Amino acid sequence: MSSRLKDVAALAGVSTRTVSNVVSGSVSVAEETRARVQAALDELGYRPNVAARNLRAGRTGLIGLAIPELHSPYFGELAALVVEAAQQRSWTVVIDQTSGDADAERRLLEGTGGRLVDGLIISPWALGPEELTGQSRNVPVVLLGERRPHGLADRVAVDNALAADEATTHLLVSGRRRVAAIGPQPHLRNETAKQRLEGYHNALRRAGLDPDPDLERPVATLHRKDGAEAMTALLDAGTRPDAVFAFTDELALGAMHVAHQRGVRVPEDMAFVGLDGIEDGHYANPSLTTVVPDKRQIAERALQCLADRIYSPASAVPPLDVVIPHQLVVRASSA
Repeated sequence: MSSRLKDVAALAGVSTRTVSNVVSGSVSVAEETRARVQAALDELGYRPNVAARNLRAGRTGLIGLAIPELHSPYFGELAALVVEAAQQRSWTVVIDQTSGDADAERRLLEGTGGRLVDGLIISPWALGPEELTGQSRNVPVVLLGERRPHGLADRVAVDNALAADEATTHLLVSGRRRVAAIGPQPHLRNETAKQRLEGYHNALRRAGLDPDPDLERPVATLHRKDGAEAMTALLDAGTRPDAVFAFTDELALGAMHVAHQRGVRVPEDMAFVGLDGIEDGHYANPSLTTVVPDKRQIAERALQCLADRIYSPASAVPPLDVVIPHQLVVRASSA
């Protein structure tokens, strides 16, 4: 005979409500209690009837994840962590790509009005906060990244300006004085690059250096090819830096590739720092110094925000603005 909630509760020494909260993830439970309940669930082999539970509650058990680029290592790693964390809540994740296009973001938000998903996590590059939240009032929306929702939705983000400041400061304190920035995107509404440029400028000014426009190289996208093209332009223009802060690890890897081809020694002649903490950077030659956002915490906090809204739709708790920690990981490219 299959075990029941009350069997698990009796074994764990808690109420059936506590067991239900652990199973659904709908309410935060003390870690010690959660571990005890999970051990009882495992021992008894309890498996919730997710479909029946969702049907009774008028939910689908599906959540949406809308990211700009499926092929991006950063977003690929983040999506995998969201799926992993969602499985712990017996949720299925439906993933779609927006390519940073306003119409695509709008289409996904409008689609939630039909209750195809119980909630949506979106990393917006095109739409403003009012449009993002106004389009999808039928389901909870959690924003990832720099778009501030102005109290209209939960947001989970990294402090991009601070991360860029720390990356640039690391290069400056090592004695570098001509630090280039690869990654500004003035042609986009996406504010990530804008905030990272702000952090870069802050670090320079604090070190008594004026930003040099000749050392700032805009890019069309944030990939290896763009980093390679930006480094080629820097070297061909004769504005050779002694260090590079690239706004993403992919940009840094592309730029380092060109530096190697042109006979530039890394880090002796030119040091490199990226941002995103993708796995490729660890295996680059030399390994890439990078600022690593806690991607697992991004996934878990975004899902917790969704759970709070899904299971307590009438809650008066104001939308949260969650800032996720990051860490500078120093490797051979700047040592």
